[in-house]
Amino acid sequence: MVAVYFKLRFTLSYRDVEELMSIRGIKVDHSTIQRWVFKFSKEVEKNMHKRKKQVCDSWRMDETYIKVKGQCELHL
Repeated sequence: MVAVYFKLRFTLSYRDVEELMSIRGIKVDHSTIQRWVFKFSKEVEKNMHKRKKQVCDSWRMDETYIKVKGQCELHL
């Protein structure tokens, strides 16, 4: 799952992820990592959406007044 996380979270190639895993002492081929990403990316995405919190519960729209043929009009 760490290899899949690295690939999805950062803009790394499969060979870069393979190198990172070898630094951690795990020997895995880049094609295996690619298969893992294809297999587990949907589950990881669902899990991330569950944990993602709403930023805020309200929003505001700005008002703009412009002149058209000498008359002010409100645009939202």
